[in-house]
Amino acid sequence: MAHVELGLDTFGDVTEGADGVPQSYARVIRNVVDEAVLADSVNIDFIGLGEHHRSDFAIAAPEVALAAIAGKTSRIHLGSAVTVLSSDDPVRVFQRFATLDAVSNGRAEVILGRGSFTESFPLFGYKLNQYEELFTEKLDLFAALLKQEPVTWSGKTRAGMTDQRVYPMVEKGTLKTWIGVGGSPESVVRAARYGLPLMLAIIGGDPTRFKPYVDLYHRALDQLGLPVLPIGVHSPGYIADTDAQAREELWPPYKRMRDRIGGERGWGPMAPAEFEQEASRGSLYVGSPETVARKIAATAKALGLSRFDLKYSAGALPHDKLMRGIELYGHKVIPMVRDLLA
Repeated sequence: MAHVELGLDTFGDVTEGADGVPQSYARVIRNVVDEAVLADSVNIDFIGLGEHHRSDFAIAAPEVALAAIAGKTSRIHLGSAVTVLSSDDPVRVFQRFATLDAVSNGRAEVILGRGSFTESFPLFGYKLNQYEELFTEKLDLFAALLKQEPVTWSGKTRAGMTDQRVYPMVEKGTLKTWIGVGGSPESVVRAARYGLPLMLAIIGGDPTRFKPYVDLYHRALDQLGLPVLPIGVHSPGYIADTDAQAREELWPPYKRMRDRIGGERGWGPMAPAEFEQEASRGSLYVGSPETVARKIAATAKALGLSRFDLKYSAGALPHDKLMRGIELYGHKVIPMVRDLLA
């Protein structure tokens, strides 16, 4: 447990400048590159960039930003959080991440999922009534590509392949590929069936409620005769010097983001009591380094994790505060978590 990887995720949330005005998408993307460079310098294990196609997030092409980060870093692993495979082409996704793996000298990873938003479907000409079929077929093809052998495949959602190789090939081993899951037992079993690590997106409620999914994953691997594979968790949070400061700074932008997205999904506005519940006993890792470290360690122990990724950006939180949070995560939180898990 002392060797749990500790990473960061961001969607490139559109932040506000000192004048309170939202910054340009270009500035946000450049800031994300700077945040990742800082994360590398303070020995954080992984940086994940989420793919979105909506006005409140700047990152639509994670691989391009990750390639820029690769050129400015030396050790941190680089991946998506997540890549929406349903509305992309598996061959092109593999080629882009194999290229990222080459330019980063073997540091690329990809987390494949269906995403929690649907904007990419009409944008790229896919029908939402094929939501399940698209992901199922495209994951099947992607799993075949990971073997780096000639591929013969057929399906209904894209052209088939007959004894075709895909280039470039990954230089060493295979491309590390996770399946991102939001809470569906079928998705958990699917990850096991393909022999791929499981990344749980826990963005609300007590993290221990996902223990049955962890147990299901282990049972499925065992029944399939496969070895134990990594399990990770992605959850939101924010770190400041004190608990009070962290909650005070996070609450306004977090509520605005939560209410904006919740309004699209029929949820009511977030009340202070709900925020406090999530911060105290839920999936929001907010507080001082000591508080956040204890909570991460508790989740890692309860679920038997190999990776924990903190989604450190939240709505309009300014870039300078995000940078301070990254410093605290690398310098204080990670060493504390490793001590608690040792």
